[in-house]
Amino acid sequence: MIDLSVVIPVLNERENVERLLPRTARVLDDVGCTYELIVVDGGSHEGTEEAARAAGARVFRQQLPGYGGALREGLAAAKGAFILTLDADLSHDPDFIVKLWRARTRGDVVIASRYVKGGVAYMPRSRLVLSRILNVFFARGLGLPVRDLSSGFRLYRAAAVQNLALEGTNFEVLEEILVKAHAGGWRLVEIPFTYYPRDRGSSHARVVAFGLDLLRAFFRLWKLRNSIESADYDERAFYSIIPLQRWWQRRRHQVICEWARGAGKTLDIGCGSSIILQSINDVVGLDILHNKLRYMRRYDVPLVRASIFALPVVDARFDCVVCSQVIEHIPYDDVIFTELARVLRPGGLLILGTPDYATIGWRTIEPLYGFFAPGGYKDEHITHYTREDLIATCRRFGFDLEDVAYVFRSELVLALRKRAVAAPTADIEQRDSAALSAAVHTVRS
Repeated sequence: MIDLSVVIPVLNERENVERLLPRTARVLDDVGCTYELIVVDGGSHEGTEEAARAAGARVFRQQLPGYGGALREGLAAAKGAFILTLDADLSHDPDFIVKLWRARTRGDVVIASRYVKGGVAYMPRSRLVLSRILNVFFARGLGLPVRDLSSGFRLYRAAAVQNLALEGTNFEVLEEILVKAHAGGWRLVEIPFTYYPRDRGSSHARVVAFGLDLLRAFFRLWKLRNSIESADYDERAFYSIIPLQRWWQRRRHQVICEWARGAGKTLDIGCGSSIILQSINDVVGLDILHNKLRYMRRYDVPLVRASIFALPVVDARFDCVVCSQVIEHIPYDDVIFTELARVLRPGGLLILGTPDYATIGWRTIEPLYGFFAPGGYKDEHITHYTREDLIATCRRFGFDLEDVAYVFRSELVLALRKRAVAAPTADIEQRDSAALSAAVHTVRS
């Protein structure tokens, strides 16, 4: 695989292409990476395609409509480990590629940003004001940690974008890529960039039309950002602008962290992007969802991808196991509780959280939650537990009840102590430590 693919959508840009491609090649030669130049031509009729081929580019005649179609085709055709996108009109200075390339270790999507500190945009005032308004509105509305969502000058890790199911046909595809990459747990970073108007010719972008396209795309993207499919769903909820959601998350966090504090080596099963994983000190996070683990790797916490039905840990490894908001999402099976007991040392602490379906509070809240947050957790609850049934089940698998807490008198959190039995031998401890070391990883892809 080559290091870098440069993707450039074009439409009647012959003069700019004749200047841009040789400059880009010189910059990349100086950088010292292997590369390819990909030009996606949207139907030029003044020699753009011929000029691009003469400069050594692979040229594709665009099949899908609009800028979004061109970008999607270019991303799909790219063979590099990284993909750079830029405009053909020289408003994106090829010399800046050096800074983007240097920043590739800082994030999976690196954005040349006009609106972070140090960035500047030289453009007509009316266009600048509208651009700033759109970027602020959509960054906040979609909960993205990005100031310049509409910049097309970017460096992508190929793995972060080539499997995205993109739908955008025009410039709204730029926002769609960021939303879906972020939902996949990939890291977005911005570096300051100075933007100048195109060097020659007239722009093919129409700001008002772009704004309308973006408005139409907003609701589709908003639904994804607020669904449990987003890698940062739990973290966002902890800082939610909705008072009840924020209080709920923080009350759960307070209960669990107070019980787990000082409990010893802890396994957080179904950790997701919860702040709980960041707050417990001696902890390993475990989840079945790769995007959640990919997102959490930025916090430098040991992570394991595995199922609760087959924990990759031998007996009695942990002093404490946290399993919050997990068991209601999967069909009941005795093996769940067998595994929870197996990985805990005798006398260890199990913190188990799930909605209590015997409470009037939860039976009222869940339908409302499903109405106001379609795609959220309501639709994912498969097994309905009650306090009495869950305590009885845990006792059957060797746990004694130590404490009970509720969040809003609806969500049940139990502190359970595993009954003491003979301690494991030293050789089991050694095998267990080796097995855990093999399982723990930081999810690099």
